[in-house]
Amino acid sequence: MITPHPLQAKPVRLLIADVDGTLVTREKRLTTRARSAVQKLHTAGIKFAITSGRPPRGMSMLIRPLHLTTPISAFNGGLFVRPDLTIINQKVLPVEVAGKVIQAIQAHRLDVWVYRGRDWLVLKKNGPHVDREAWTVKFKPKVVSDFDQVLDHVAKIVGVSDDLAAVAQAESDVRREFGQHVSAARSQPYYLDVTHPDANKGGVVRRLSREFKIPKAQIATIGDMPNDVLMFALSGISIAMGNADAQVQRAARYVTASNEEDGFALAVEKYVL
Repeated sequence: MITPHPLQAKPVRLLIADVDGTLVTREKRLTTRARSAVQKLHTAGIKFAITSGRPPRGMSMLIRPLHLTTPISAFNGGLFVRPDLTIINQKVLPVEVAGKVIQAIQAHRLDVWVYRGRDWLVLKKNGPHVDREAWTVKFKPKVVSDFDQVLDHVAKIVGVSDDLAAVAQAESDVRREFGQHVSAARSQPYYLDVTHPDANKGGVVRRLSREFKIPKAQIATIGDMPNDVLMFALSGISIAMGNADAQVQRAARYVTASNEEDGFALAVEKYVL
């Protein structure tokens, strides 16, 4: 039997978690306590799902340790796959929009990555954060001379820079220029993710709510970045990580410890179970 938290009107039946900065540590490690927390959810009959800006292959290493059975949401909701990585549904950017988004991001002097099908495409193999991302997702990108011939079936475009102010400005400008034609949000301070307008973490909450026939009021969400705020707004309980910035924390109902202090497991124990 699931007992609701004193401040909850209804018990949680589904927890949706972001991955980087939330479920795993800074070194992309899944702690023993995090694994145990997910197992406690399974035991309590509470469904658990993950969502990330990562490609599906970049989350495959979490499937077995966490005994995942729910759909996995990659590219911030742009692609849903089963635990065996077969595709359930995907949303891609129109060709003409993809090309213009790339130009807009490059105008801010950000490097550009393109995710298309199973491929991660870059212009420079030694660009900012390429090696780090390859280590995180466990596969390497393909280097192309330009993106002109690969603008069809683009699931996600990423602007990358260590000039964090430039990334924030690019986010604002892309949103203003493309309006409802894209979803644009930072998945890390140095990454700007641009996807189909319906491919965002709010859409993840809507889809899983429909699929499992669970009211949004009985869904909990946890994350650390601006792209997690959309799922916060639609869930009954929202939890920000201690490492999230003040804006993200203000958007959540609760704030837990950081991902270096087992904040995910603490949140499961205190606010969900």
